[in-house]
Amino acid sequence: MIRPLAICFLALTSVAGAAEDPVQWTLTFDAKTAAPGSHVLAKLTGTIQEHWHVYSMTTPPGGPNPTTASIADNPAVDGFQIYQAKPVRKLDPSFGIDTETFAGQYVLLFDIELKKDASAGPVNIAANVRYQSCNDTICLPPKKKSATATLTIDSAAKSTAIVIPSGFSPFLGASRARVVSSAPASAPADGLSLVFLLTAFGAGLAAIFTPCVFPMIPFTVSYFVNRQSGSRTNGVLQALAFCLGIVVFFTGIGALLKVVVGSAGVVQLGNSPWVNGFIGALFVVFGLSLLGAYELALPSGLLTKLNQASEGGGYFGSLLMGLTFTLTSFACIGPFMGSLLAGSVAGGGLQPVVGMAAFATGLAAPFFLLALFPSFLQRMPKSGGWLMRVKVVLGFVVLAISVKYLSSADQILQTDWISREMFLACWIVLFALPGLYLLGFLRLEGIKAEDSLGVGRVLIAACFLTFSISLLPGLFGASLGNVEAFIPVQAKETALLNRAGEPAAPVWMKNQYREALLKARAENKLVFINFTGYACTNCHWMKANMFPKPEITGLLKDFVLVDLYTDGTDAPSEQNQQLEEKRFGTVAIPFYAIVDPDEHTIATFPGLTRNVSEFVSFLKSRGENKVASRL
Repeated sequence: MIRPLAICFLALTSVAGAAEDPVQWTLTFDAKTAAPGSHVLAKLTGTIQEHWHVYSMTTPPGGPNPTTASIADNPAVDGFQIYQAKPVRKLDPSFGIDTETFAGQYVLLFDIELKKDASAGPVNIAANVRYQSCNDTICLPPKKKSATATLTIDSAAKSTAIVIPSGFSPFLGASRARVVSSAPASAPADGLSLVFLLTAFGAGLAAIFTPCVFPMIPFTVSYFVNRQSGSRTNGVLQALAFCLGIVVFFTGIGALLKVVVGSAGVVQLGNSPWVNGFIGALFVVFGLSLLGAYELALPSGLLTKLNQASEGGGYFGSLLMGLTFTLTSFACIGPFMGSLLAGSVAGGGLQPVVGMAAFATGLAAPFFLLALFPSFLQRMPKSGGWLMRVKVVLGFVVLAISVKYLSSADQILQTDWISREMFLACWIVLFALPGLYLLGFLRLEGIKAEDSLGVGRVLIAACFLTFSISLLPGLFGASLGNVEAFIPVQAKETALLNRAGEPAAPVWMKNQYREALLKARAENKLVFINFTGYACTNCHWMKANMFPKPEITGLLKDFVLVDLYTDGTDAPSEQNQQLEEKRFGTVAIPFYAIVDPDEHTIATFPGLTRNVSEFVSFLKSRGENKVASRL
């Protein structure tokens, strides 16, 4: 899955020609003179060329750089407050989030408070602004500019009240000293992927069909609907309180993760070998439990106390009942929740919180809907052997996922304990076993000799076996297409042969940036830099599926190629990350750059793409002295 925040952040680094300057700024005062201690209104105007736009000070994070502005330090200025007109807010397809823009003209108003002891006479006051401008095809890097205007301080000047025109609202994020207005500032929300939220909700629904949860639905719903005391409405409200207990529990877990490590920390967790290793080990524990090796259970004393508290009645009792339900079902729900939390650390921001809320809503929704329409209880499938089969199959899948996280930790640490061949062997076996189990060849819980083999079981078994067999060519060096994003890269990519028996891929240098520059100078070539990662799925996909295409390979052979890994725990990874951040303003991967031997940037290309012609155009820009942009 493409990481939406990474794509948005990388898009900010798209650089066009240095001569482009589509915005000019001027500063004016509404009065030529002002008395010490009074307020004066200044107007900072940005004149924007046609077809260009600038982003507002309140544009949401996760996309382009918002504008920042301030009044430069001045012995005559005591404080200021900024006012901004209402921007145009709409979905920007380049960044995948709503952005706020100004076109034609961008006006910022400064309510400047002068010091009471300000010296009489003319004073030059400067306004500083940092902004990013884009058009439909490229974005320029953020620029800093200053505009200056002269104000005469005269104790005889009349003090007049500052009048802010209608349509302007205060921005509290850039005031200094005193704040003129107490109006609340709106905090922009973190960008959230709709796909991620739907996936989280779907995971909650899927968790319903596990042996720990499904049998509880009729019992729990009947308890609320058939209460001896209270109306049906009261029963529905009790069910709502029960569902709220589920939502509160899981949302609290997501909130705790965000509070403990913060938004930036959540993103860093995704690249931590220790976190990946812990998740992998935890999934092994869950997987073996689902296969019946042992029973995972929380301390009985804790559950007993919660159960006793929930029996006290009332809405609070129902709330605690929902909490108790989540804890008793944790053995089956845990793998779903763990996968979701692991995925949310890639996005950062509010994803751990909102993702857990969406998951809990999906899990709780059937309980509430059946409380509203209890007649549907009779149409539900009965609990039986199929539930146990779901549990066993889920156990094998969870073990396969654990191999992915353990492999990521191994790649980041570069211990090479889990080779590509070992990884694929594990997946081939772990995805074949549920197929054999469903067909009755592997006797575990849920399968009896006298059970009939239904069409559904056969089709699901066929899917598992087909996927398992499709991985076999990878053991012998063949590319596995989209699956390559999740498995370790080829140990020696140059060992792959094409149909003619010649090397199919050009030679790549690894973590040798300076050496690549020297080689490029000697061979009169440009350097193609691949900022990549050991555990980066999008990086693996590009290397395995985009780079080997004939039209791409033919162009790459004209470059000196260097892989710069940034997510390892070694010194080169740290140096490569610093290089990427210093030169290109980002640390997200994958990120591609073309530079000449003198380190002048020719072109950059952020993130993953499945559009071959788009990447071809980027590579062909090597002869132009400007930066290509994929926006």
